[in-house]
Amino acid sequence: MLKQSALLREMGITALSIVLAFAVGTLIIWAAGFSVSAVFINLWKGAFGGKLAIGQTLTKSTPIILTSLSFLIAFRCGLFNIGAEGQLYIGAMVAAVVGAYLRLPIVLHVVACLVAGGLAGAFWGWIPGYLKAKRGVNEFVSTMMLSYVAIGFTDYLVAPRGPLHDTQYWSNQTVRIAATAALPRILKPTQVSMALVIAVFFALLVWYYLFRTPAGYELRSVGLSPPAAEYGGICSGRKLILALSLAGLLAGLAGAGEVLGTHFRFIGRFSPGYGWDGIAGGLIARSHPIGAIFAALLMGALRAGGMQVQRSGAAPGDIAAVLQGLVIFFIIAPTLIRNLIRWRRR
Repeated sequence: MLKQSALLREMGITALSIVLAFAVGTLIIWAAGFSVSAVFINLWKGAFGGKLAIGQTLTKSTPIILTSLSFLIAFRCGLFNIGAEGQLYIGAMVAAVVGAYLRLPIVLHVVACLVAGGLAGAFWGWIPGYLKAKRGVNEFVSTMMLSYVAIGFTDYLVAPRGPLHDTQYWSNQTVRIAATAALPRILKPTQVSMALVIAVFFALLVWYYLFRTPAGYELRSVGLSPPAAEYGGICSGRKLILALSLAGLLAGLAGAGEVLGTHFRFIGRFSPGYGWDGIAGGLIARSHPIGAIFAALLMGALRAGGMQVQRSGAAPGDIAAVLQGLVIFFIIAPTLIRNLIRWRRR
């Protein structure tokens, strides 16, 4: 009963935060001289105004679900994974290579690509996890720096003189993956693929792991109090490495899903910032795996709607990013205020 009331309270606070964010966003749009009604009509139209719009929203939301999970599983262990963008790129590249150059039966080929992409992302997450646990290196810095390394490295691989460049085109991309490696579309003629189902499945799996297994309890315990966890016999160093490895795996799967279900090849700089959106999604979801699904839908709707706002000329497309930032601000503001009050009392 207490858990249900706490959950309802958190949901109420989140809903109120979103309403306040849009209210302030309305004032900003009006003060900037744009038509408030035109902006919100086109925002809705781009996100939910028909089958194609809904498909665009779901397509944008799919990788954000997984990058939100990537952020929150590390956050539950007391870590800030700022490197989901790089882990996503590494996972996408490895999945594209396996999809293009390995010959396997249809289902096995898809599984191999997903596993390869996930493991590549996990390795990219393991590096800062090891550095944090064994050398005390700040994961905020190491994960962010590794993101730049990953993006730069993949840029080199698909550049016109790079080893994985598709010589038939000038654009920075690999050759197309085999048909056996492609994820089927589930909402034709849109780009929504089975990657969405996979993302939702992993959200449920992360929820079960965190809240229904002893290993998940130990991971959360380290996030709440490392000394107490150590006193209880939990090796916090191993959990730190595990948390960032799992975070990398989820982000790598997000990249693999983009290659196998949306683009069917690796394209340089294909992500508009899905890794960074995952940070926003994790915060909006209040670090809850199920909430990450709905947070990602909000992020995806803002991205899809923002494109329509820009196409219509109602306002710059960046207005969606402003709304996204306001949502994050109002969601974390109560926590900041509570911490400030505690600090003043001390």
